[in-house]
Amino acid sequence: MSTAPEAPTGEHDAPVSKAGQTFKSCWSCRIISGGGLILAGAYVFQAARKVLRRGGPTSMGTVAQITFAASLAAWGIVVIVEPVGKAQKKTEANR
Repeated sequence: MSTAPEAPTGEHDAPVSKAGQTFKSCWSCRIISGGGLILAGAYVFQAARKVLRRGGPTSMGTVAQITFAASLAAWGIVVIVEPVGKAQKKTEANR
């Protein structure tokens, strides 16, 4: 026999929040994580540029580093802008 209180639920016995929904609605969370990805891309790009500034040859590793830096920055922009959530809102409004 347990005397622990039950977990809180909504009006119709639904969970209070859906998994993954809090990140999409949290503007500051998206800014922090997207900004972190953009800064990580800038850091990787600066490391690749440092090699090129020293007069080192352009190798496949340097090109891969620059490509990876660009993809990190693009991912950060996508996290901040959230085009998928906006597209879903538009399709739901048209119904």
